[in-house]
Amino acid sequence: MKAQALETADIEVFSEAVTHFFETTCGEKAQVRTAFLLDARAPLPWGDFNGIVEASGGYSGRICFSAPRSLLSHLLLRMGQADFSDEQHLDIVGEIANIFSGRARRHFGDRLCISPPRTFAGSAGAAALAASATHSPPFAIPLCWNGYEASLVVQLDALV
Repeated sequence: MKAQALETADIEVFSEAVTHFFETTCGEKAQVRTAFLLDARAPLPWGDFNGIVEASGGYSGRICFSAPRSLLSHLLLRMGQADFSDEQHLDIVGEIANIFSGRARRHFGDRLCISPPRTFAGSAGAAALAASATHSPPFAIPLCWNGYEASLVVQLDALV
């Protein structure tokens, strides 16, 4: 099977997912900046906590949400949580990655199969998004919510 990179319009689905999540969850939209291709030599934008969802089926790749502790703590507070442990931060970053992937699945259809999220702190799981000759370069979608910076990284190819 041949891999085909996503179109710019496909990446817009992920930007809309970010906006929808923060508006629905917190009543405030996140500011989504322009998506860009990550250079193979550039470091990936890892945050304090990261959630990765693997894609399979008619697609190959992964979707990663990466955020600082402060953003996730503020989000947990807004959601009425009182536990700010690392475990809670890992749970919420994985849940967010899963929500973004689920919205993408609705757009791309049943051919996009997604795995349960894997989570990690810092760059401990960086190998999971290492550049690969079998995947197109990843798109980074930077976002800002309440003054906090985070990133959604999408490395997804349609198999044709």
